Amino acid sequence: MIPISDNIFFFTSKKPLVTLWLIGINIALFLWEIKLDISNELGEFVKNWGVIPAQISGGVKEVLAGNPAATIVVMMGVGSLIVGMFLHSSFSQILGNLLFLWVFGKTVEKVLGYKRFLGLYLLGGMLTAIVQIFADPNLGVPLIGANGAIASILGAYILKFSNSKIDSILPLIIVFVPVQIPAFYYVFWWFLQQLFYGIGSLNIPGGVNPFSIGYWMHGVGLIIGAVWIRLVQYR
Repeated sequence: MIPISDNIFFFTSKKPLVTLWLIGINIALFLWEIKLDISNELGEFVKNWGVIPAQISGGVKEVLAGNPAATIVVMMGVGSLIVGMFLHSSFSQILGNLLFLWVFGKTVEKVLGYKRFLGLYLLGGMLTAIVQIFADPNLGVPLIGANGAIASILGAYILKFSNSKIDSILPLIIVFVPVQIPAFYYVFWWFLQQLFYGIGSLNIPGGVNPFSIGYWMHGVGLIIGAVWIRLVQYR
């Protein structure tokens, strides 16, 4: 299933500027990753800026044990929570995430407004990364991608527009069939498509995003998004 657009209309001329900017930033950084891949520098870059649970949890333990030098490791870990959500490991991962960001994000942005939508994206991505660290604190492989942030947007959309229909394309070998699919079905499809994010992978020595419990915990973003939009509605 390939989502194309929803049928939610707003009587406003405001464009989804934050959604467009986020798409642009993600694409720009992915092009930079391709450049680093060609020069064989991508592995080191991802190692420095991807979320590595073992490194961050180890740094926190060292700080709590009284080792102030480990503060640098923790600070870099905090930076990776932000940078890591703008990096992607494959063409399929970035295409899938940005397609969901456009289809569902532009509508959620019009509901929340620029600032609250950006807050949802960043907070959703960071909180899901923190949950991943707690879920698999000994994982030594980088976790990258906007998966958690996108899950948060999807969670907010489903709660607000649970009965909406999504214009979609259903690929059947060489035939593409246009259909309308209930938005809620995309929660299940979002999880399923994670299995295909290895297609078109960049060359990252040591790998990234292993299918461990930590990787799958970015699904918590669905709950974060639902809670966020519910809180905003009552403010």
